[in-house]
Amino acid sequence: MSSLNLDDFTDLIERPDGGVRRDAEARRERQSVPPGSLGRLDDLGEWLAAAQSAVPVRPVERPRLVLFAGDHGVAGLGVSARPAGTADQLVRTLLEGGSPAAILARRLGVPVRVVDMALDCEPESLPADVVRHRVRRGSGRIDVEDALSTEEAEAAFLAGVAVADEEADSGTDLVVLADVSVGGTTAAAVLIAALCGTDASVVTGRGGRPIDDLAWMRKCAAVRDALRRARPVLGDQLQLLATVGGADLAAMTGFLLQCAVRKTPVILDGVVSAACALVGQRIAFRAPDWWLAGQNSGEPAQAKALDRMALEPLLDHGVTVGEGAGALLALPLVQAAAALAAELPETPGKDAEAAGPEQEAEAAGPEPEPATPGPEQKPATPGLEQELETPGPAPEKE
Repeated sequence: MSSLNLDDFTDLIERPDGGVRRDAEARRERQSVPPGSLGRLDDLGEWLAAAQSAVPVRPVERPRLVLFAGDHGVAGLGVSARPAGTADQLVRTLLEGGSPAAILARRLGVPVRVVDMALDCEPESLPADVVRHRVRRGSGRIDVEDALSTEEAEAAFLAGVAVADEEADSGTDLVVLADVSVGGTTAAAVLIAALCGTDASVVTGRGGRPIDDLAWMRKCAAVRDALRRARPVLGDQLQLLATVGGADLAAMTGFLLQCAVRKTPVILDGVVSAACALVGQRIAFRAPDWWLAGQNSGEPAQAKALDRMALEPLLDHGVTVGEGAGALLALPLVQAAAALAAELPETPGKDAEAAGPEQEAEAAGPEPEPATPGPEQKPATPGLEQELETPGPAPEKE
């Protein structure tokens, strides 16, 4: 039994500041461009203001691409277009700057951080700062065995929490979250099917590098078999990650929850980050308010998870390569929304138009008190004279 109390996250995570969001909406009403004419950029700017508790919103100046890496034993069944145990090659290409995500990150000026949780390679073959959080070498084959022991799942989850704290403490103001894995989409599909009560065929996609029909049928069978093992542990999210997740998925879940605790906004990439977010929602229902869905990756399981969390992808451009490439393309959209919200000028005179009766009265100052009628003075209020007259006989003339 784990000593980690996940219920603490429910108490620690607050929603983004609703009062600040209303202030941001009011400011938007006063700006020169009509509200609503910027589409989702208006919503993004207001969401970011609430996340930052700042009006006007601050620019996103220190984003970071964080990737959790791991190999999954289920890949040995031929469910992926890549050979099992080769995720370390993807990591090396990324670190050398040759992958699409690395090129986009370089172009956008976004630092990249890779965290090895369960790569199937010798740790000495990768930089020390990449492997220092590793829990094990590869995750178990989830259709017939647990991905992790309970202790390994807890260690991976806490490693994700520690990485989130490191990013927040270093000044990262927004994270793009993704994975580097082989077999990760199969584990993600199992988690989403289990949490959404869906059959294997509904959530099984073809992966970042599309697989053929035979591989898809093998993948569907693996998801079905793992799903049978997942259902008995649905009430314990850490045990669920240990049973059918993996070290990288457990770490990503802890990372997402701690980012919400530390009030650090996150852009989710593909189906793996969406699956971890869905597990995170089960742990702390307010956590998804801190996350954005960067893109539609085309995986049916991702669409299922995002719908359950009421998250709408910012982009739908058919990018399936993974490793954060699609979510990185959404980052300039968020930065543009912040710039427009902060820098659009306010129209003179719109303050009074936007103000209600109470605000107008406050702006005009206190209303002068009516004079008290004296013996020779008529009342200030029309009609009051008749009310003050006492009926009776007319006075006698001298």
